[in-house]
Amino acid sequence: MDIQRTVLWVVFSLSLLLLWDNWMRYNGNPSMFFPGITQQAAKPATAGGSPTKGDVPQSSAGTAPGATAAAVPSGAPAAKSEIITITTDVVKVDVDTLGGEIKRLELLKHKDAVDPTKNMVLFESGGTHTYLGQTGLIGGDYPNHKSVFTARPGPRALGSNETVDLVLEAEQGGVKLIKTLSFKRGDYTIGTRHEVVNNSGAPINPSLYLQLVRDGNALEGESYFYSTFTGPVVYTETEKFQKMTFDEVAEGKAKHVTKANDGWVALVQHYFVTAILPPQNVAREIYTKKIGDNLFSAGTILPVGTVAPGATAALDSRLYSGPQESDTLEKLAPGLDLVKDYGILTIIAKPIFWLMVQIHKVLGNWGWTIIALTVLIKLAFFPLSAASYRSMAKMKTVTPKMQSIRERFKSDPAKMNQAMMELYRTEKINPLGGCLPIVVQIPVFIALYWVLLASVEMRNAPWLGWIQDLAAPDPWYILPVLMAISMFIQTKLNPTPPDPIQAKVMMFMPIAFSVMFFFFPAGLVLYWVVNNVLSIAQQWVITKNIESGKTA
Repeated sequence: MDIQRTVLWVVFSLSLLLLWDNWMRYNGNPSMFFPGITQQAAKPATAGGSPTKGDVPQSSAGTAPGATAAAVPSGAPAAKSEIITITTDVVKVDVDTLGGEIKRLELLKHKDAVDPTKNMVLFESGGTHTYLGQTGLIGGDYPNHKSVFTARPGPRALGSNETVDLVLEAEQGGVKLIKTLSFKRGDYTIGTRHEVVNNSGAPINPSLYLQLVRDGNALEGESYFYSTFTGPVVYTETEKFQKMTFDEVAEGKAKHVTKANDGWVALVQHYFVTAILPPQNVAREIYTKKIGDNLFSAGTILPVGTVAPGATAALDSRLYSGPQESDTLEKLAPGLDLVKDYGILTIIAKPIFWLMVQIHKVLGNWGWTIIALTVLIKLAFFPLSAASYRSMAKMKTVTPKMQSIRERFKSDPAKMNQAMMELYRTEKINPLGGCLPIVVQIPVFIALYWVLLASVEMRNAPWLGWIQDLAAPDPWYILPVLMAISMFIQTKLNPTPPDPIQAKVMMFMPIAFSVMFFFFPAGLVLYWVVNNVLSIAQQWVITKNIESGKTA
């Protein structure tokens, strides 16, 4: 029995199934393999992009005795909303004085995936996309993200300074909330300081909430042929990294820690993350919930403590909203680098990415880094690959004999298998010899695939000539065509399956895979093209040596 051909047939069939599954998930249908994962088709969030009154969170501990439940302030002033824009060298942020809400956040160093002439925008409101940052007080009739704030005068851009602060004030029920947003040069982290001033004449015991609000739409520009995770994630020292889909949140099936003394909560999408980073060793509640039609919130609630009349209490936290750069994330908070999702092969993927970074320090170009890394991995697996190719070369030399056995014993499978095993012994061929070395390498290649797919460093990174973004598909489709040609050559070098139908399927595989690679990031296709070229060279030399009777 030709086990190698059977394995390839299974791989091909599974590939087609996975392609179909990704297509189904992209169009909002349930996954055949992962029922909890669905990519929702784009649909409008709550009308106008404004969250409903239910998005003001309620602490599970309840409100302070005699205080009213947290809600949108009744009779809130119908004051005009002012948008204040803060500009640094890396971000441009719009803050609404109505609630002190972050309504728009533009990344000045990253281009939009759909329209490269525009910058990447994470936070925004209106249209079909809603993504907001909100904070406020609960536990009484206190200022929250529905209250009207007043902005203190001050600079709105860095200029020659290293930092710029935006100070907002709101008073309600005798309680003043002073919210200070601090922006630094070259930093995607926004410092958030909340000062609670008690002018009410009685002790108060408020809690501070920090939350992110987002619609559940899939990312624009996401490929039909691969999908990445978009949704809330939670991290604590006890339960570590926990992620959930918007569908799970909507259905009340999201499982994560709800109370802790450390950790953070974030919203993740391909290449980017927004994380709420409260101070460590402070009790907090963590929540995710659906707050409207296709609208979700994820956040944390921190107790301010008892504030005596005339006293002031303050809480400092941070908001990171930017690219998933491993070095930066590792320094910000424990476990934050895990938002860069390498899947179950993280233990292999992290060393691979570290090696890529070291190579890039020398070469200074991510395209050449991918090529150099591919060569190094190929060298590391050279003995295994050589064993596999030797086995395939020997199988190719005995293919006529195998075909003859099949013809002679086609009506007697038992005698056919017996004759095949005798042929393997005589020719000293292991029918699994071509497969096992490849199986050993599969985890490394899958890990490398996720490294290239998840690394924001590839985004907008040029290689040479026509490839100006390794994270985008090849605009001229040169690499996918080369990929198809290389796969075709590899197929011709392999032993021809004795089954005519199977042989036709093997010849069709390069076409099927090349169609898929037309939509893959150029960096991934570049890796496969280089790997295939090296494999062809190695396999050709070994096959020629075997056919000429030399020892390979």
